[in-house]
Amino acid sequence: MTYPAFYDAAPRIVLYDPLAELLGAAAGGRIEYRYVDAVKLAGHSCPTVAGAYLMTRKALARLYPDDLPLRGGIRVEFGATQADGVTGVIAAVAGLLTGAAGDGGFKGIGGRFSRRNLLAFGLGGDTSLRFTRLDSGARVEVAYHPEIVPVPAGLQTLLPGVLAGSASAAERADFARIWQARVERILIEHGDDPALVTCGDDASPAAP
Repeated sequence: MTYPAFYDAAPRIVLYDPLAELLGAAAGGRIEYRYVDAVKLAGHSCPTVAGAYLMTRKALARLYPDDLPLRGGIRVEFGATQADGVTGVIAAVAGLLTGAAGDGGFKGIGGRFSRRNLLAFGLGGDTSLRFTRLDSGARVEVAYHPEIVPVPAGLQTLLPGVLAGSASAAERADFARIWQARVERILIEHGDDPALVTCGDDASPAAP
């Protein structure tokens, strides 16, 4: 797969997955994810995929400041329904990274390692995206603000022709280049920008 070079420059996410260790899928259960893994899952690279990747990364860093995040040990919850807007895309990326799954997720082995029902939707209220540790109850809510990285003017000019199929090969290439340039700015220039991904609390344990 040939892809833009900045994918490899994006921050990587390392987790510990005890199921992967048990079954010999990863030495020591250590799994490293790159942005290109999220792109392969989604089938495309866009501000939404980049945002899902960065939101999950920031939430995991807040929940596990001193240890590797525990893949399969995190509940992921959305205020919106799964069919609302780009929620499904964000959930797919967050599920890839955390192991959280819905009703069809892995059932577990011997009462352990279940990934089922760790992904939930439709909480409503002010919740955007919440991550909760199953072991401690610590949780953090994150929200994504891609508007701080403006859409390039040339993109809007080229978009109608690209969607209508009337754009030339050169125009399509320009569109793709400009599109990915914004994604690059989000991931590389603003990846650690506190204004891009905001946290709603300090990862304190949830109330009983």
